[in-house]
Amino acid sequence: MDLYLTEARRLPEERKLRLTWSDGHRADFDYDYLRGYCPCATCQGHGAGEVQYRPPAKPVAIWSIEPVGNYAIALVFSDGHSTGIYGFDFLRRICPCPEHAGRRP
Repeated sequence: MDLYLTEARRLPEERKLRLTWSDGHRADFDYDYLRGYCPCATCQGHGAGEVQYRPPAKPVAIWSIEPVGNYAIALVFSDGHSTGIYGFDFLRRICPCPEHAGRRP
């Protein structure tokens, strides 16, 4: 079964993005956590290695969320960064919930 997002909701007061998947799993991702795991080539380089966490220089907010086909979302951050495409499988892999702790990079 392919997993996909059924909802992406900003929680500005908490500085989190709540993601809900098609299997019912739900998790809250801190804005800075998502910015730090940005998968774009500018943040990660052009190698094929595992994505590394690179903390943002200062706290960020998420200004917008855009769907990318049926497989990803693109996030626009308050620091102007907007080139990361966050695939649903990637988001599940970096899920901050205790259930997925052993699967994170």
